[in-house]
Amino acid sequence: MIAPAVAGLLTALSLIVAIGAQNAFVLRQGLLRSHVGAVVLVCALSDAVLIAAGIAGIGTLVDHASWVIDVVRWLGVAFLVWYAASSLRRALHPESLAPQNGNRDETRRSVLARTFALTWLNPHVYLDTLLLIGSVAAAHDGGEVAGRWWFGAGAALGSVLWFCSLGFGARLLAPLLARPRAWQLLEVAIAVTMLVVAWKLATG
Repeated sequence: MIAPAVAGLLTALSLIVAIGAQNAFVLRQGLLRSHVGAVVLVCALSDAVLIAAGIAGIGTLVDHASWVIDVVRWLGVAFLVWYAASSLRRALHPESLAPQNGNRDETRRSVLARTFALTWLNPHVYLDTLLLIGSVAAAHDGGEVAGRWWFGAGAALGSVLWFCSLGFGARLLAPLLARPRAWQLLEVAIAVTMLVVAWKLATG
């Protein structure tokens, strides 16, 4: 069952490595060292739940209820625009962008709320995990239902490895962001990313 597990891992990595709203947020929290473990845990567990649901066949229900995706899409657009505005506001106050302020000013509850929103209000998450991974997993049965679940386990592992690397590895970039100007540029880049994703959601 190693082959379907490896295939699942590579499939998951190919889907989530692209820079998006969720990845930009995880990177920022990693650089700030603000509740990184909790953020990584929420992202990885959310992916695992959605991957399992997709393999179990729930993706078929979502595929036949397109209005669900539409609702999530517009909620996601609204949230991403709001978050982009927040990033731009932080960029205008560079003194608030120091790493130590990230731990003091942001409560675990507010950080987790944004993590859940960026994860569950993104319709691409459902398309990638429920539909795409669920469909690809079905092709790895090998005559046994266990094959698709090994594929799902590999996909979930890929998600864990990626978010751990992004969240905990981000601190290696901290020396490059020691100056307020660098944090301003980061916040602007995050805002642009959020707006681009929001535009794609609204027009896709």
